[in-house]
Amino acid sequence: MSQKFPKLFLILLAILFVLNLIQASVTELIFDEAYYWYYAQDMAWGYFDHPPMVAFLIKISSLFFDGELGVRFMSCVLSAGTYILLWLLVDNPKKKDYVVHFFLLAFSFTLMNAYGFLTLPDTPLLFFTTLFLWLYKRFLKDESLTTTLLLGVVMAALMYSKYHAVLVILFVFLSNFKLIFNKKAWLAVVLALICYAPHFWWLYQNDFVSITFHLYERPNQAYKFDSFTLGFFLNLLVIIGLLFYWIYGALFKFKATDKFSKALVYLIYGVIVFFFISSFNRRVQAQWTIAISIPLMIIAYNRLLTHPKMRKWVFRIGIFSAVLLLYARAWMVYQPLFPFIYETHGNKTWVNELHEQTGDTPIVFENSYRRSPMYQFYAGITTFSLNNGFYRKNQYSIDGSEEKVRGKEVVYVSIYSKFGDVSFEHADGTKGYGKYIDNFQSYRNIKCIVEKTSEGVGYQLKVYNPYSFDIDLSDLKYTISYSNPYKQVQEMLPLKVKKMDNEPAVLKSKDTLDYTFELPLSKMENPSYFRIGISEHGLPPGLNGRPIKIKE
Repeated sequence: MSQKFPKLFLILLAILFVLNLIQASVTELIFDEAYYWYYAQDMAWGYFDHPPMVAFLIKISSLFFDGELGVRFMSCVLSAGTYILLWLLVDNPKKKDYVVHFFLLAFSFTLMNAYGFLTLPDTPLLFFTTLFLWLYKRFLKDESLTTTLLLGVVMAALMYSKYHAVLVILFVFLSNFKLIFNKKAWLAVVLALICYAPHFWWLYQNDFVSITFHLYERPNQAYKFDSFTLGFFLNLLVIIGLLFYWIYGALFKFKATDKFSKALVYLIYGVIVFFFISSFNRRVQAQWTIAISIPLMIIAYNRLLTHPKMRKWVFRIGIFSAVLLLYARAWMVYQPLFPFIYETHGNKTWVNELHEQTGDTPIVFENSYRRSPMYQFYAGITTFSLNNGFYRKNQYSIDGSEEKVRGKEVVYVSIYSKFGDVSFEHADGTKGYGKYIDNFQSYRNIKCIVEKTSEGVGYQLKVYNPYSFDIDLSDLKYTISYSNPYKQVQEMLPLKVKKMDNEPAVLKSKDTLDYTFELPLSKMENPSYFRIGISEHGLPPGLNGRPIKIKE
């Protein structure tokens, strides 16, 4: 092992691993981590927003530790694994003389640094991208059965990490199109599909809810060059950090000399071009391009080994970058170090403030799949996110968590309305208010299916009750929300539905009732979409139907 890994490499890796463990232990969760922790409380082959790998890692972490480290331990392990694989992917024997440069360069990648201790879907994506490239490099040298099978399993693990992983696999394949005639490559693909089959089955059982949301239901906004396309290019710099000039400079001067180096180039430019085109349709988040960090690191370090001038600058700027990033990591724990509030600041405070007022009473958060799991994590109290027509669906929409608060006394918490019973404040100054509800009843899973009438005038509405109990129809009120072309709700109105003759008093379990309706007059000028919602027991209307395009 000492032949592959110099002693200094192992020492620095151990220091970094311990640093990440400490950071993971003392830093409060960010909201997305709390949401993924919530995933892990009910293991499944898929979740509303993502495949299940992030929940699987959290579940493993919780077997070893409690608290924040019980969410993040495996991220620290995978980060160390990523460093090891990156080292193995560099063949130049001179690397043993520049171990410190390797760590300074890798540590400077801002998001790769953060994912060394934060647990997000991009954490396993980085690790499995690196492992995939390492195995692919082995495959190019020796198409052994073992390497082939491992490639198949790792491709599945990539896809279980994040849907964006398909781009990693696709662009590596496009760099070596002759793989289409390679039987071993097809064996790896077939194995990957077999391993991924449980997630396909989960998608089918859940009406492809993840795909539908990301491709169709997700709200967008009007194109703005500065925040969309220009923002995309700025993010390409942000994810790299202060060494972006030298890292991208190494890429621009790099010439592929073999199939593996060609794969690195295709992966980088493929992802950049794909999301550049996407930037004309929607805002591209910085982490969506995170996979390019791996091939960029390989290319930049290889160039550093043969160019003394670059080595000198990477060492100088790398030390400065490391100091800044360490300071930023300290600020994530101790907010007074910088006059800015981040998600890791004050969560325990507002949770304790709310918990002291409500005790063990379950909390129903209005429109907050972020606060709901955060409160449950730190207070250990049952929560539920009640999503209404001005919000979006999430894991709470599909996992049956509604039943955990049904019929119970709850505190209904909102940041949009002021209630008199309970109040608390977040670190950023956002105030929340709560009121007690004695017998909480919501029917967020009632389905409203809209179809055009055969006469072409008005619409048919099918209302389906998926619950195991009957629902009193007098408890239901219908609404319609109008949206702009970007599915942003602009107006919500009461909806009059034409009842059937001899309409029953209840909507029976697993039964469907048919209605007709006409679109009420909107104050919007040419609304693009409408969506049906149901209000029950005076609660805000839900997201019971899908957005329907209004034909002009």
